[in-house]
Amino acid sequence: MLDFRKSSIIGALLKVLIRFHYPLEVMLTCVRWYVAYPLSLRHIEEMMQERGVVVDHATVHRWAIKMVPVLAAVFRRRKHPVGKSWRMDETYIKVAGEWKYLYRAVDRQGDTVDFLLTAKRDMAAARRFLERAINLHDVPEKITIDKSGANTAAIESVKADACVDILMRQCKYLNNIVEQDHRAVKRVTRPMLGFKSFWSARIIIAGIETMHMIRKWQMDCPAGQPMSAAQQFYSLAV
Repeated sequence: MLDFRKSSIIGALLKVLIRFHYPLEVMLTCVRWYVAYPLSLRHIEEMMQERGVVVDHATVHRWAIKMVPVLAAVFRRRKHPVGKSWRMDETYIKVAGEWKYLYRAVDRQGDTVDFLLTAKRDMAAARRFLERAINLHDVPEKITIDKSGANTAAIESVKADACVDILMRQCKYLNNIVEQDHRAVKRVTRPMLGFKSFWSARIIIAGIETMHMIRKWQMDCPAGQPMSAAQQFYSLAV
């Protein structure tokens, strides 16, 4: 039976690719480099020129903006389930000269649960993140946070409205695993010198998080075959 959700995702990718005049492997390579490594767009432009491919840095950015949402959607369908004990925290990302907030959570094994870039750090933002994560992975048994009052209020609000029992723990030591995991994302965003718009920041961060999860072996490989992180990323377009 045809999976209409999958076919719609593939159709969206085809609509994106038909507008470009470069081979798919060239575009995917540039996009993967951008979201996987601490490189600027001009670095990628120079690296491609050394390989005999002339492509402008602005074109690479346009490829990323068009392709990442589709590839990230495919990944979410192939993502492994996560554990029931979550560590939740937020970190800072500069957008248009201002600090914004990237909410993230990992399970006790360090696997990424979900992420969400928000303009503010308050109860409403924390609740949006929690609801998104729960919709993707179901209700956790435990959530560990730091002393954030906004996160505490968000969890209590979700528990009351959804009538679910979630054990909430406030322990900075136990939350160290998610704080360390932030570094993998910040390492890639640092050479970008800040994002120009909130919209583009959300898209590129989704690509960075997707590549980070692939590196942590959080994706079901086709036919269970062992694949490198690069091969897994390219398989999202197949």
